[in-house]
Amino acid sequence: MSFDFTSVTDRSKSNAEKYTLRKTLFQTEDVLPMWVADMDIETPECVVEAVKRRAAHPVYGYEEVPNSAYEAQIAWVKKRFNHEIKREWMFYSHSVVATINTAIHAFTKPGDKIIVQTPIYPPFLKNVTRNAREVLRNPLLRSDSGEYRFDFENLRAQIDEKTKLLLLCSPHNPVGRVWRREELEELAAICVEHNIKVVADEIHSDLVYAPHVHTPFASLSDEVADLTLTAIGPGKTFNTAGLAISTVVIKDEQMRHDFDDAYERIHFAQGNVFAHAGFEAVYREGEPWLEALLVHLQANIDKLSALAKRHSDKIRFIPPEGTYLAWLDCSGLGLSSRELRRFFIEDAALGLSPGISFGKEGKNYMRLNFAVPTPTMDDAIAQLDMALSDFDEY
Repeated sequence: MSFDFTSVTDRSKSNAEKYTLRKTLFQTEDVLPMWVADMDIETPECVVEAVKRRAAHPVYGYEEVPNSAYEAQIAWVKKRFNHEIKREWMFYSHSVVATINTAIHAFTKPGDKIIVQTPIYPPFLKNVTRNAREVLRNPLLRSDSGEYRFDFENLRAQIDEKTKLLLLCSPHNPVGRVWRREELEELAAICVEHNIKVVADEIHSDLVYAPHVHTPFASLSDEVADLTLTAIGPGKTFNTAGLAISTVVIKDEQMRHDFDDAYERIHFAQGNVFAHAGFEAVYREGEPWLEALLVHLQANIDKLSALAKRHSDKIRFIPPEGTYLAWLDCSGLGLSSRELRRFFIEDAALGLSPGISFGKEGKNYMRLNFAVPTPTMDDAIAQLDMALSDFDEY
């Protein structure tokens, strides 16, 4: 079975966020937008066909997520990660960000501390402060080779009686780490010791490159599962973010009760009728497409690696172990955060996510979304190659 990752589909007239907001974010529409984490690759045909079939029914009223959809995801998780989850542990959620907000209300109170491991996807930080909780920053350590790892010593030194929750990003956005089992086990031991609950954002768990393997945090042990909420879904994997559907998995009965209380006060309902159809379709039929996608994404990684090698004095790129996000170390350019952003917009005509938005540890970095068709990737490489070749110190 073959899939086309070379055709470019025009999204500029479809209200796509990454295109519609170009003028607002970059003060120009003359940039190739490679910032927000969705793909410019067409959603799998199995999703399109499932949505069409559902659209053919002329009533779009309230629906429940069918048990068959949850069962499809349960089978997917068992097959790919050898991890068992049960239907009664699961909730619908329209987004991981909404899930994190709900978990903050369910498991903490104002003034409590929540561990966030920076650099990190910006809502991890904003969700904490906007809900009147305190961010306990536990920055990742970065080795001389560029690999990030947990700073357990720093974490242990900061935990106190007000530390109630840890927000874990696994695989990690933006640095691309796929945490090894032994790393997660040490982190889990700390959480168990101090009775710290964990929200495990595993939305990128299917986007992992060999030989790396994703380990669900809740799979480490029953004891760890009993303090874990896992957020998963097809949005990143199959480019279905616009369907607004993900799931929340909570094994522990008391945690489920506490989460459900906050969940019902917010009123999530059950999502939209097209999301239900697409969700089930990808978990039943989407695996061949995903395996082909990973090969395509690896080719794009290789192109970025070759570019960084050509300009090693200006830019450094450690290939991600997971996700479709490149964390570009631009410290060799010697630019301030504002100058770096201007360089990418004006000189390279690329609209990227500035690293500083992921926390102060992201200074001198830019995040590039390489989940694009081959011609788009080639254009981006050519534009950045030329800009780096012509670069003069500001």
